[in-house]
Amino acid sequence: MLRATAIFLLTLASLGASTPLKRAPNLVVSLSTTSPAIDSVDGLSLTATVENTSDQDIKILKFGTVLDSNLPTNSFLVSRGAQSVPFTGVQIQLSMNDLTEDSFVTIPAGKSISATHTNLAALYKFDKFGVGSFTFTPKQDFQVAGANSVVSDVADTLRVSAVVPSVDIHIGKDVSKRTLVAGEELEKRARVSCSTSSSSSFISASYTEGKSLASLAANYISSRGTSDSLFRAYFGASTSSKPLSVFTAVANENSSSRTLNCSDPYGVCGNGVIAYTVTSTTNIYYCSIFYNEVTTSRLCSDTTVASRNVRGGTTLHELTHALSGTTDVGYGCSYDQTLASSSPSRAQSNADNYNCFATQVYKNTQC
Repeated sequence: MLRATAIFLLTLASLGASTPLKRAPNLVVSLSTTSPAIDSVDGLSLTATVENTSDQDIKILKFGTVLDSNLPTNSFLVSRGAQSVPFTGVQIQLSMNDLTEDSFVTIPAGKSISATHTNLAALYKFDKFGVGSFTFTPKQDFQVAGANSVVSDVADTLRVSAVVPSVDIHIGKDVSKRTLVAGEELEKRARVSCSTSSSSSFISASYTEGKSLASLAANYISSRGTSDSLFRAYFGASTSSKPLSVFTAVANENSSSRTLNCSDPYGVCGNGVIAYTVTSTTNIYYCSIFYNEVTTSRLCSDTTVASRNVRGGTTLHELTHALSGTTDVGYGCSYDQTLASSSPSRAQSNADNYNCFATQVYKNTQC
């Protein structure tokens, strides 16, 4: 059995979680596979074990980490030599106000938890590279909360600061394309695919508002530049043109093949998930809590940017996945700003930064 380990250390400061960690805890992450050589991608199996070596219980938001082996999210970075293997699974958006205990996993002090991933075949574009050896590396971030609370803004972040463990697996015969299995056929190729008129109208309105927010944000960056304090708050001290290009792409989105759906054929909704994008198709799916969100104009009256409950911001977030390949590094506007301060390039790849920045631009300029 192959095994690799590394120590994860707390490298981003507490952002005011209701029960902040007393000191930087250590997590040891080991990754293993039952076989380093297999015939087919269907035989892929990776087990990740996360050990809490500190004297405190650690409560982890499990989505998109190696401890989430149920949803088709991105738990690993996969490469073939120096090239990255594209992820083709699901990118999710979370409502921090609707997280439940099932959104988290708690690792007691001195204990470990393992998760085995066996449904990897449809989550990465192995067919692009052909047979051969692939390297699997666990994602580097954990968002954590106080061990005895469900929080509305998960603030503390554990990020790897040692060498990241990896495992090599040689696939000898079959790397042909696999697709995610949905519960029903949704390839209607309409702008909005929803049989419920009220939900359809709500999604359509969010799409219009999301594009407007993107246009407003793009114009703001064009006029203020990258030295602007708000730009730097969310995208760091950088002259990168990436944020402008991402917002411009959303503002100009006009695909007739991308569907916006009110059903959940992949079984992703629940435990605080607002919406998700299937990377391979760029189709977007909205969960029931999405319909509790509010219009953009409510930013001027009875909601806040930090609430992240503006429907146009949610659709903007998902469209950045669909159009620009953004990822979900983490969630929460305060988290986004700390990410921008510590790693501008990663902030510019995090979809939530675009949501919070655009809604803040609206509040600052329109209210």
